[in-house]
Amino acid sequence: MKNYKLCLSYDGSRYRGWQKQGNTPGTIQEKLEALLSRLLEQPVELHGSGRTDAGVHARCQTCSFRADSSLSCPELLELIRRYLPEDIGAVSLEEAEPRFHARLSCRQKTYAYFIWNSPKPNIFYRKYSFNCPETLDTEAMEQAARLLLGEHDFSSFCSLKHMKKSAVRRLDSVDISRYGDMLRLEFTGSGFLYNMVRILVGTLIEVGRAQRRAEDMPALLAARDRQAAGFTAPAQGLFLWEQRY
Repeated sequence: MKNYKLCLSYDGSRYRGWQKQGNTPGTIQEKLEALLSRLLEQPVELHGSGRTDAGVHARCQTCSFRADSSLSCPELLELIRRYLPEDIGAVSLEEAEPRFHARLSCRQKTYAYFIWNSPKPNIFYRKYSFNCPETLDTEAMEQAARLLLGEHDFSSFCSLKHMKKSAVRRLDSVDISRYGDMLRLEFTGSGFLYNMVRILVGTLIEVGRAQRRAEDMPALLAARDRQAAGFTAPAQGLFLWEQRY
């Protein structure tokens, strides 16, 4: 039995997220498991580094699975690429050490969020960014982001009303860059709660619009109340960017 490490990229626009949901079709995990099971003629269970919600994209989603196969990694990768739809791409495939697990072995993740910050129409990037025509104070957003760094209870930045596990996460960095009219917000941390990055983005946008103050971030964390934080930014601007092991 071999253990495989597969890196995928995908456009999440037409999918119901990464994680399979019973008999509900339209998830990326379900589609990949069906393809691998057919190609390898055996049941295959695929583990992703993390879940992405409906409409969220991935530049790199690391996966792991176990299977018995005489095919080499290049041969299997070629088959996977041949039968995947055009909005899912198999970037790389390699044999991993026996204990490797895409989620449990992951030490750090990076998400990127793109904001089209201009009143001019954004036709070609409209599926991959959030349209925000108002002028944003990026210095205030950076000040707010610095106050969110470190290990905290991020309950205020999670959409789940009842969490079975701890909401404590470590946010290592938030980088805000401008490329012409496009803003890129990059979040790196030990792990992220449900909708956490999108709520962080919505909160920082509200700071940039002067709808809330940067210095209020510690109070938002202390509140541990979803209603205290900003809106949930739309899914289409979010990308699972990178994982480190």
